[in-house]
Amino acid sequence: MPFPSRHGIINPVKAMRLDKYLSDTGMGRAQARALILQGRVRVEDQTAARPGQAVAPGQRVTVDGRELAPPGPLHLMMNKPAGVVTAQEDSRFKTVFDLLPEACRRRGLCAVGRLDRDTTGLLLFTTDGQLAHRLISPRFTVEKSYLAWVEGRLTQEHVTRMAQGIALKDFTARPAKMEILEPNLARLTVTEGKYHQVKRMFGALGCPVTRLHRERVGPLTLDSALAPGQARPLTPEESAALCQLTRWEAT
Repeated sequence: MPFPSRHGIINPVKAMRLDKYLSDTGMGRAQARALILQGRVRVEDQTAARPGQAVAPGQRVTVDGRELAPPGPLHLMMNKPAGVVTAQEDSRFKTVFDLLPEACRRRGLCAVGRLDRDTTGLLLFTTDGQLAHRLISPRFTVEKSYLAWVEGRLTQEHVTRMAQGIALKDFTARPAKMEILEPNLARLTVTEGKYHQVKRMFGALGCPVTRLHRERVGPLTLDSALAPGQARPLTPEESAALCQLTRWEAT
């Protein structure tokens, strides 16, 4: 899976030593130097000659032919498939992290919230813990839009009840915007994301969810070019939009 060098950074990094560039992507400095001296590292189309070689912002760096995600803050979007869990590791099921390249997993990414094992669609990852917190926190009221296929027939009464807020056993869900697309298909936009919340809200209306797909988080819509299981870095514009939405200035 390619990771374009010009994507995924909010503030572009300055030129730096090649060995530091490699170490900032997750490997030890000694390992980085050894790889360079063994001729296994290329900058653009040239084999790197020395650890102190400068790498400019946006240059493509590969190790054994595999492109490295650039250092600096890293933010990804994934088209999460069904059947995988949102966890670092799991003894029973494949996880969303298993689908990411090793170079990205070494960067200390965290998933922004969770999608159930059978829920598909837009899942964000970031190395910026504060940004992740702000995107999840109800304080910032980040909208999340889902397509929900349900049993039964949806009506205007259901739209009204969603707009009033749904009382669940342990809390009352905030008012949500619902648009009926087909008799058994709706787009629901919520500003919080508690455990199984969307499924529970529809369940409270007597319309159990049969399939759930997240299509949007805040200003970001799932890239239609991503097949299930694929991921890509956010563009600088997408990253900046998330920071602006959550009033967060990354360092």
